[in-house]
Amino acid sequence: MADVSVVGPADGESIQLGPTRMRILEDGSNTGHRLGMGEITLAPHTEGPPQHRHARHDEGFYVVSGRALHRRRERPRRPGRDAGDGPAGRAAHLRESDRSDHGHPQHLHPDLYVNYFRDLRDMIAGGQPLTPESTIQAMSRYATEPATDFA
Repeated sequence: MADVSVVGPADGESIQLGPTRMRILEDGSNTGHRLGMGEITLAPHTEGPPQHRHARHDEGFYVVSGRALHRRRERPRRPGRDAGDGPAGRAAHLRESDRSDHGHPQHLHPDLYVNYFRDLRDMIAGGQPLTPESTIQAMSRYATEPATDFA
């Protein structure tokens, strides 16, 4: 049985993706790959990834700072008050809509999607621009496809 894993405020693997930062708190190596966890921070007025649908993993979030538009219900999510889930098969889209940084922890069941963020980091390091098309291409490696549920 594995020991309990504790990640402090300055710990974890930090990945900078332009105006977005993903801090990986659990990459699945301590949970038998049943769970991945991260903390996403978007700069003010930052558009998140293209609208998408996950086929093989669920995800959830809890807003801790800023206000963001999670387009599952078309209303801004408020810090300390709103949490949500994204079951496999449901469309999702995130857009920061406040004047301050938006931050939220994210959990992924199973941990499949953690490596998507690493792939984006490697694309940028290799000189490939982070565009909606390149992001969708990276998503496709993790059973995630574009969605058009929201106008």
